[in-house]
Amino acid sequence: MPSIHETIRTRRTIHDYAPVPVPEEAIQRALEAAHCAPCHKTTWPWRFTRVGPRAREALFALNVRLKGAKAPLDPRQAAKLREKMMDPGALIVASQVVSADPERLREDYAAVACAIQNFSLSLTADGVGSKWGTGGITRHAEAYALLGIDPAVEQIVGFLWVGQPSRPHPAPVRPPLSAHVRTTD
Repeated sequence: MPSIHETIRTRRTIHDYAPVPVPEEAIQRALEAAHCAPCHKTTWPWRFTRVGPRAREALFALNVRLKGAKAPLDPRQAAKLREKMMDPGALIVASQVVSADPERLREDYAAVACAIQNFSLSLTADGVGSKWGTGGITRHAEAYALLGIDPAVEQIVGFLWVGQPSRPHPAPVRPPLSAHVRTTD
């Protein structure tokens, strides 16, 4: 198993997946890793929804309607959307319990982001790719209904695509660390 440092360095956002299943053990370990994330005041604000094939088909249809609202999609565009929704071996939706307190909401969002990072790193350690995706579909009322998520109780933070990469994903060119670190007296 790779070291934590190697796992962090090699984690990639995967955009293209092979249409193959993901080992259930890898998904379970990733969810357990997510649940170990730090959370201020131990609020455990994350929720994860495992999305089945019928719901993914319905989300695909919704996404086609959303993307084609301004101009109809050509068959190639629709095929690309289908591939994006259906090819990854799994789709998990990460959501956050809603709080009326703006500070709690902010702290809890940070905790959910930490949980998503733990989830992604666990998958990377198991040789599985992932992507944290957002966009219009993640905010659409119909998506909430399809997923059985009450927006008065939880807000969707993102779709977590999980699967075997269909091709290598090289590391992005990063600016030097010194451009992002400062020291004070």
